[in-house]
Amino acid sequence: MEQSVPPLALDASDQGSDDTLEELRGRVRGSNINEKTLLATDYLNHFNEFVMLLDLVPDMPDCLEDAQAWEPKDYKDHFRDSLFSDKDLAIEAYDLSPMEYRRQFETTILMINSLIPQILDKIKAAVDSGDTERMKFECGKTSTLLQGLMDVVSAIINGENPTVDQDGIDALLDG
Repeated sequence: MEQSVPPLALDASDQGSDDTLEELRGRVRGSNINEKTLLATDYLNHFNEFVMLLDLVPDMPDCLEDAQAWEPKDYKDHFRDSLFSDKDLAIEAYDLSPMEYRRQFETTILMINSLIPQILDKIKAAVDSGDTERMKFECGKTSTLLQGLMDVVSAIINGENPTVDQDGIDALLDG
């Protein structure tokens, strides 16, 4: 199954004035939206759902179909469809998120979304082989890889400047 990858939504014209940013930072204070980056970690729930499905595959190979049905969802769409109490504020704040964070955020999300079809192909091959140990290995490796990338996204959301090591990602995929 081929999955589409949402395009980067970077547009410097989205950046508001300093007064607008300060007003918005005041409104997000006390919410689950980071005041510095204007991003919310709740977005990671979208990927956690996928990882949980993969973790079930070794014991219940039929869960692979559910994982294959999972589709990337951009930040705003995630919140539009969520029950997150501050979803409208999260959507509004996203456009004003400082580019230094939003660029890293979207680049890392794009990387995750582009890896998922490759991951699914490897897991499908393991399931098709009927080899439970291979399924456990592929699902475990994938879970570790995705959790590492979600940790990078979480750090970005929380105002840190982590780096994503492509060589490490390639080694995990090839392992």
